[in-house]
This record gives sequence, C-alpha cells and structure tokens, in this order.
Amino acid sequence: MKAITTFFRQPWLFAFAAAIAVWIATAAFTQGQGAGEVLSVAFTFATFFVIVAIGQMFVVTLGPGNVDLSIPATMTLAGTVSMKIMDGLNWMILPGYLIAVAVGVVVGVLNVGLIRVLRIPPIIATLSSSFIIQSAAIWYNRGLRVKPPTMLADFTTAKIAGMPILALLVILIAAVMHVVLNRTIYGRTVIAIGQNARAARLAGLEVNRVRFLTYVMCAVFAASCGYVLAGFSGGAALNMGQEYLLASVAVVVIGGTSVAGGFSNIPGLWGAALFLFLLVTMLNTFGLGAGVRLLLTGLIIIAVITLAGGSRSSER
Repeated sequence: MKAITTFFRQPWLFAFAAAIAVWIATAAFTQGQGAGEVLSVAFTFATFFVIVAIGQMFVVTLGPGNVDLSIPATMTLAGTVSMKIMDGLNWMILPGYLIAVAVGVVVGVLNVGLIRVLRIPPIIATLSSSFIIQSAAIWYNRGLRVKPPTMLADFTTAKIAGMPILALLVILIAAVMHVVLNRTIYGRTVIAIGQNARAARLAGLEVNRVRFLTYVMCAVFAASCGYVLAGFSGGAALNMGQEYLLASVAVVVIGGTSVAGGFSNIPGLWGAALFLFLLVTMLNTFGLGAGVRLLLTGLIIIAVITLAGGSRSSER
C-alpha cells in the first residue's frame, strides 16, 4: 500500500496525466479520427525535446542559476557543420555525427571557460556564447541548405508499428541516463551539488569537475539533437533550434525537476514533452486564435507545474 501511495506521489505522473488528458480531449473533439496518428507525430517531435532536455535537466539539477541558454545555437552549428561535412554521403554518417559531438564538446568547454575563468553567471555566460556560436553557424552556412544522407533521413523518419524508431532509441538513452543520475557517483554528485554545493565540496566531492562534465554533456546532447533534427527536416536551417530555448527549460520543469536544484527525474521529461506538443495540437484543433492559445497554454502549464511542485514538496 505504501509503495502504491509513493508511486502516485511522483511529480512526473502529472506530466503524463496532463498529456493523456489533452490527447483524449483532442480525440473526443475529432470523434477519434486521426487519434493514433496524432500520438505517433507527438512521439516524433517529443523525441527532439527530450534529447535536449536530458542535458538541460542535469545542468538545472546543479542548483540555482544553472541553465544552458546556448542549446539552440549549438543545435544550429552542429547541424550545419555535420550536414555540410557529410555532403549527402551515406558513408559519412558516422564521421558526421562524431563531428557534431566534437562541436558540442567545444561549446561545452567554451561555456565552462566563461563561467569558471571569467566568473560570469551561467545564464549570462551561455547566453553570450550563443551569439558567438550562432555567428559561427551563419558564417559557415553561407545560405546553403545541404541535404542529409538518405540513410540518415530514412532512419529519423522510420517507424515500427506506428512508433518512431528514433523515439524508441531515445527512450533507451533516457533509461540509461536515469541509471546514471540515480546509480552512479557522477549522478549522485550532481544531485548533491544541487542540494548544497558547499557541503558537497567539504565532503570531498569533485564539484568543479562534475560541473565541467555536466555542461559539456548538455552541449553534446544539444549537438546530437541538431544532427538528427537536420536529418529529419531535410537539412540544417539557421533557425532550427529557436523553439528549443524555452522548450528545453519548460520540459525540465514540467517534468518535475526542481529549478532550485538537487531534485530531478528522467521519466517526467517524456511526459512533459508529449504534453507540450499535444497541448498545442489540441488548441489548434479547437480552432482557437493565437492569443487565446498562448494564454491557455501558459495557464495550463502553470497548473501542471503547481500540481507537480506540490506533490514534490509533500514527498519531501
């Protein structure tokens, strides 16, 4: 009985409950027509949100003020560079991905350098670096839109029984990162730093090293998302990461991660990502105006965050 009670107190359940609720509302409004297709499309686009949100979640878990605002620019640069290097050649898919990862590592090192060496707050540091990264993408892109290799494009759009293969892969990655967060020294150190950085340092934990690895990892996830998103959308575009700036933070918070740090979970990211996409789909289906859609989206998101936050507080 206690185990059941504890399960229903998990904050990430509210994200999944909200996603299911808006999907049912949409299906009811359309009398069930296209409900399965809507869910399949939701998993497709939620996958990209989850990829960037995993890295962002680890950064946010480090404590107040820690957030990576360079994610959109990192996606754009990684997508642009990898697509241009691959030049549509199938045999360059793996080298192209390794190049995207290298871009992520460089961005992560740059962000940490601004934070540690120049003592710039993480929000300002990552926002500043995003302008540098985006400028590099614009310079390298030169207005070209190189098509991805056909095998990469086919992989990012392939489905098994209506379920995107890429979504299945990211579910597996999310499961691995859940274990990393809760069962490894690195993950537990991230949580300890978020709860009390000074106590973690006095306990002998490698605070600076873990922060460095976390920002680099976040940038690598962003670069990976840029790589697969460019493959999915037929090439890299200079605005391809724009909607992922606030979305990466929203998915993390709605999924049950505390913005104060020290408390996070992976499962909630999927629920939050599905909820955000299905919410917009539902409001569009209802034929509401843009202003009303934005207002209702904000109110519903606030309600879900409030419910999840209350559950988390009671659990503690």
